[in-house]
Formats: sequence, C-alpha cells, structure tokens
Amino acid sequence: MAELDPRFAIHRLDNGLTVLFERMADAPSAAAGFLVRTGARDETPAIQGVSHFLEHMMFKGTAKRSAFQINVDFDEMGAEYNAYTGNEETMYFGWVRPAELPRLLELLADMMRSVMPPDDFETEKKVILEEIAMYEDHLESYTVDQLLTRGFGAHPLGGSVLGSVETVSALTRDQMDEYFKARYTPENMLLVVCGNFDPDTTLSEIESLCGEWTRAQASRKQPRPKLHPGEHVILKDRFQRQTLCLAFDAPPADDKLADNADIAAAVLGRPDNSRLFWQITQKGLAQTARAFYWHFTDAGLFILYAAVDPAQAPDVLARLRDEAERLQSEGPTEDEIIRVRNGVQTQFALQAEAPFDRLLQVAEDMEVFGAPRTPQQRLDELGRVTPDSVRAFLEAYPLTGPGTLVSVGPRGELDGPAS
Repeated sequence: MAELDPRFAIHRLDNGLTVLFERMADAPSAAAGFLVRTGARDETPAIQGVSHFLEHMMFKGTAKRSAFQINVDFDEMGAEYNAYTGNEETMYFGWVRPAELPRLLELLADMMRSVMPPDDFETEKKVILEEIAMYEDHLESYTVDQLLTRGFGAHPLGGSVLGSVETVSALTRDQMDEYFKARYTPENMLLVVCGNFDPDTTLSEIESLCGEWTRAQASRKQPRPKLHPGEHVILKDRFQRQTLCLAFDAPPADDKLADNADIAAAVLGRPDNSRLFWQITQKGLAQTARAFYWHFTDAGLFILYAAVDPAQAPDVLARLRDEAERLQSEGPTEDEIIRVRNGVQTQFALQAEAPFDRLLQVAEDMEVFGAPRTPQQRLDELGRVTPDSVRAFLEAYPLTGPGTLVSVGPRGELDGPAS
C-alpha cells in the first residue's frame, strides 16, 4: 500500500473497529458516519429485506434514548443526517458545525447499539410494507430490481434490498436481532470523520464511545457473481410506459478499467448531450434513454435503459443495441472523452469540498481499495481516461451479444404490435 497522505489517519481499535480521519482544516463543518459491511447480498432468502428493515429500527431507540429523543437530538445540534441500505453496505451519517461533532459521534455510536424496541417492530414493519408497495409502483426502480434478480439468479447479489411482502411480513424480531449481532460487529464496521476537528480529541472520544463493543468476526464468503444472459419481458398492464433495461458484464469497483466504464457510459447515455440522448430522446422516441455503470466489490454492470411508449419499444430496443454496437466498433472520439471527463472531474471536485459528500467518497475508497484517495489523486486518475483506454475497456467487456434484457410494462412481448 502506498504511504498514506498526511491529511488522513487510520486507527484500529482493539476490538477491530476501523476509524478513518480526513482533516479539512479550512472547512466550517464536520461530518461523521458509520459504514456497516452488510446489505442485501448478506441475507438468506428467508430474511430478505432484513438489512433495510434493520436500518429503520436503528432509529427507533437505544438503552438511553427513545425514537423521539433521537430525532430531537439530531435537530438540537442542527444536523443534516441520513442513512441508506444498499446491496453491500448500510451507512448512517450526519453533518454538523465542528462544535457539535462530539454530540453527533455520541448519538451515532449510541444508535449502533439499538435495542430495536419490540413495540416498534410491528409498527415499522407496516412502514416497510408500504415502502415495498410504493417501490413496485415505481416503474424504473422495479425494472432495475428485476434486472438484478433475473441477471444474477440465485446468487445473493440478486436479492432485493427491500425484500418482498412475503419475507418482510414473516420476519420476526428474533431473526433481526440474530442478524444484527452477527453483522453489526466492530470488525465489520468503519467509522469515518471528515472536516474540521481535532484528531487526538476525537479519537479519544471514539475510544470511549466504541472501545467496549464486543469483538466478533463477520465475513462474506460468496462465489463471484455471474451475469446470466437472457430476455425477460414482465407483463404489468397497470403501467402506461414500457421500460427496457439491457445489461452487459462490466468490471468490479477496484478494476483499473472501472473509470473507463463510467466514462463510456456517460459518452453513450448521460441524460443530455450523449449519443442516446440525440439518437432517441431528442427524436421523441422515448421519455428517457440513458446508460450507466453500476459497480460492486466483485462485479459490475453496464446498463442501457429507456422508458418508452409501448408501441415504440421494439424500435427503441434496436436503437439501444445499434448505439452500443457503434460505440463498440468505433470507440469514443477525443472530443467526447474531453467533454465527459471534464464534467466528471468538476462534479467530483465540487463534492470533495464538502465534508458531508467527502465522507461518502472516502468511505467507498476504504471499502473498495482499503485506503482513501486525496481529491487530487482521484482527479489525476480520471484525467488518465483516454479514447484508447476506453477502447481497452470495450475490448475486455464488449457491449455486443444478447446481454441480459429485462422489460416491464403493458407489452408481454417485444415483437409485433403492442398488446
């Protein structure tokens, strides 16, 4: 591992908790967050959705605080705060003025030892079930969820973050508590602090807050996921639009080609001034047409997506494939790379100035690479993306062949007239 830049410090408590500091001395704020290395892919089919449900329950009470008091305490310190659950991680974080950082750390650490109040469990289950129903009514979200399920099949990465009505309805608090104790262990967690703070004082506070947590191992031993090609057309006649979601294999997050996959996706299908935008959206053939790169720790997906009038679905699907094949055969132009690369660098640079956004950037670095990158290191890496390096990505991960296609809407097939 390269020598750590002086702006960073990594500490490991005796119980295995990893703590990452990034000092931003000129920032007028500070942010802190716990990342737990657990998500949908760590669940068995019987408890699918438990990670996300558990995220909700972590706000419901501790040995010291009720759910009401947790919310009051966040508000009293003027915190911007949130949490999310993904396929591979769950994260809790907040952003405050520097003077409030000790209070924020104490509150977040207290939440990590939630008692998951039994009286709130069934109530919150109803909230989750409503969220699942709302999610299934959102056409794009449902389609992408089905892409993972159909594309990765029985592999744990194919599991739904929200779970299903059946699994969440059957989930018991005892099952959740067992999962919590197995996954929310110090060795399976990362605490990140970014912004304006005193490192020595903050480390002492963290040791006092978290040092007594019991050490325990939590691993993720799974085979590398494999994307299964095929066509899946799912009839949902309650929708008025038809979605098309076409996926190809792409590099995992730590691959040297990952940035090239991201830039290639933007060239092909960012929301404006891209090939799909001009060839499909601006011609009035689809409500939206875009491409994006979605990476995991051991897999990646290059996805082409469109939402269309059902009658236009076969034509738009053909155009998606044509544009992907054209990029494959011709590669990107120098002008396209410069425009996209400059935009990505600017977006990253702006986010790197804010401790709240920087927190998420370095947390991802730690999960993917085991070490953080400075903003300049990241900008330099993006600057090394060229037409030739994107062609190397396309050679290694071609956008040709059948891919994995998922389509959802009132058409039960993609040939012939609309049903």
